[in-house]
Amino acid sequence: MEKLKGSIVPLVTPYNEDLSVDFNTFRKLIRWQMEKGSHGISVAGSTGEMTLLSNEEKEKLFEIAVQEVSGKIPVVASTGSSNLNETINLSKRAEKIGCDALLIAVPYYSRPNQEGIFEYFRKVAENVSIPIIIYNIPARTGTNIEPKTLKRLKEKCKNIVGVKEANPNFEQMSKDILECGEDFLVYSGIETLCYPLLAIGGSGYFSATANLLPKELANLYELVKEGKWKEAKNLHYKLLPINEVLFIDTNPIPLKTAMGLLGMIKPFFRPPLTPLSEDKKAKLIEVLKQYFNI
Repeated sequence: MEKLKGSIVPLVTPYNEDLSVDFNTFRKLIRWQMEKGSHGISVAGSTGEMTLLSNEEKEKLFEIAVQEVSGKIPVVASTGSSNLNETINLSKRAEKIGCDALLIAVPYYSRPNQEGIFEYFRKVAENVSIPIIIYNIPARTGTNIEPKTLKRLKEKCKNIVGVKEANPNFEQMSKDILECGEDFLVYSGIETLCYPLLAIGGSGYFSATANLLPKELANLYELVKEGKWKEAKNLHYKLLPINEVLFIDTNPIPLKTAMGLLGMIKPFFRPPLTPLSEDKKAKLIEVLKQYFNI
């Protein structure tokens, strides 16, 4: 599972002015991420506005990602939904397309109990053979998957290999590793916890900030891997202001606004997401000036 470690970038989904997906810009973003040293890419996740994309659009994004990386770095496809059959079908398609792993969120809105979460992931795992990373994001799903449930899934399903923790309770990350062992891939989905997680044995992170600073996020992992803890700590604090400002509004609104200001994408939003307010944009620009000529 070494190839799934490090900085896995949760790519934004760029749009054209008519709010159709801008596939050409998406290709360019992937190429740029590879040039800057990102260890992997994640497609159509939270930062990629998964709930605002059709399954046909997701499949096209998966296809483009697989084509562009040409096996050089892993493609992690986000295929989760609250509908089990829909999740299974899209996961099968992602596997057939050639994605390297799946990122599947705990079912949202229905708020299942732990047994329901276990059965949901067990059934998905039975239908695909590529690695599955569980996405735990209680703020969006309304439910937290407990470390002991993760342990049951790891023991029952050989292709459930890790968890992306977007639970701000850092204690849970420690318990994930304690329950599931150090061979279980535990990633941070919280930007400010990327470095702390590496310090306790985490495998990497999915950081929205890497859409802007891919080289720096990849370097953070490499520094820790090389045992250069002081340099890694300094980089962690250097990244802290931008990690915080990118969440002054719902993700990915501030991020796509920043990318628009830097000429990387056209900052259009599908409803119900809206453009960043002028006062928040001013705060965003002040922080961006610390990192870019803007």
